[in-house]
Amino acid sequence: MIPAREALERLREGNRRFVSEDWSTQTLPSTTRRHELATGQEPFAIILGCSDSRVPAEIVFDQGLGDLFVIRVAGNIVAPSQIGSVEFAAERFGTRLVVVLGHSKCGAIQATLEELERPSGGRSPHLRSIVDRVRPSVEELLDTPLRNDPHALLHHAVRANIRASAAHLRHGSEMIEDLIKRDGLVVVGAEYSLQTGVVDFFDDWPAWEGGAHTEFAAQPKP
Repeated sequence: MIPAREALERLREGNRRFVSEDWSTQTLPSTTRRHELATGQEPFAIILGCSDSRVPAEIVFDQGLGDLFVIRVAGNIVAPSQIGSVEFAAERFGTRLVVVLGHSKCGAIQATLEELERPSGGRSPHLRSIVDRVRPSVEELLDTPLRNDPHALLHHAVRANIRASAAHLRHGSEMIEDLIKRDGLVVVGAEYSLQTGVVDFFDDWPAWEGGAHTEFAAQPKP
């Protein structure tokens, strides 16, 4: 079992390689690696990311087959199936790091902001279910001066949605809460920049209640 701190550093190192285009040969797919994984897997991190085609987690973190357990859904929202997927991987494989990975200029967040400002009745109920899950984390931003700055509004809305999804995972499941308190599971939020390729782990304060663990220092909220 790889501790959360080590797993987080692996992701940071991998992203640095991705940004600098210094790819690791160890992450390249091979017949040998495929055969090794045929009998089981031990992913060192769980990634709940957006379905956006520009943000494939294995590539932006320069990881290979079997390294990451990836859950992708538009807007990196948290619904029961996503919680269940995280529970499954954390319990079955002993994975101790969960990353909620959003990204800049997220279309699902933009669609939610547009819906809040100009409600439309034309969306399908399935698309609306995504908007409705994003809505609580971003609608209060429209009551601030950010409403007059669309670029800043979207940036803050993306981060607010990431924080909300991470908090939902931390507190929306008894199993995950227990793994956090007793077994060192950590849930962090991060944003991928479409322009630079850099992943910013901005939501990495301690996940455990009561201050029993201090692996991650609190970060300012931009």
